[in-house]
Amino acid sequence: MTGFRSFAIVAAIVSIGGGSARAQEPALVADVSEHLVAITSGFTGKEVLLFGSTDGPGDIAVVVKGPTGDETVRKKTRFGPIWINSDSVTFRDVPSFYRIASSRPLEEFAPEALLSRFQIGEEYLRLETEGENPEPARVSEFRDALIRIKTKDRLYDESLGAVNMMSNRLFRTSLFFPANVPTGTYFVEVYLFRNGSVASAEIVPFNISKIGFGADVYDFAHRFSWIYGLLAIALAVGAGWVAGALFKRS
Repeated sequence: MTGFRSFAIVAAIVSIGGGSARAQEPALVADVSEHLVAITSGFTGKEVLLFGSTDGPGDIAVVVKGPTGDETVRKKTRFGPIWINSDSVTFRDVPSFYRIASSRPLEEFAPEALLSRFQIGEEYLRLETEGENPEPARVSEFRDALIRIKTKDRLYDESLGAVNMMSNRLFRTSLFFPANVPTGTYFVEVYLFRNGSVASAEIVPFNISKIGFGADVYDFAHRFSWIYGLLAIALAVGAGWVAGALFKRS
């Protein structure tokens, strides 16, 4: 999967620039400080360092995407004393996590056409709807609601992170993942812009995974949900019985 995505981006860049990659010195090299972020019971968030180098001056744009999946956004309407779901839209292949960073404001070095092509920026995310295409105004309303929810949960960030350039060749930026970050494979897409075009790009994958006892419980609950439900009920009943017996004695 990673190799296919890398090939797709490289092919797109060659078609844009019409040139060939240097055999001796790569135009762009990037990596992360950790390729596995472990989530334990005391996990409160994690900062991962992205660093790299270029073969000369240029601007860097970074896109971080989490695992994708379908997301349904529901609209509630008040019906008397209660609220009910009156409408909903399902978006396909929505990134569970999305952040961007750049060495300068994007509009100063990146044409809008390229930002849209590589989905750099929330406004350029291609969020396709499931089933028949609803009205554009309705899709836009639910799309904005989806991004607001993700931003509120700290999984999306409307602000632009800073990529620090050093000596016109070295760069670095910090990527923060909150405590509620979804698990799975993440992709950091790094783009090198020169003269209004993408000169090179690289994709750096890494994993965020639960480990330890919490991971075992999580895995068991998903693989054997009905057994987990029965155990949870039994524990609750047992705890209630013990508490009642202690209160009677006192």
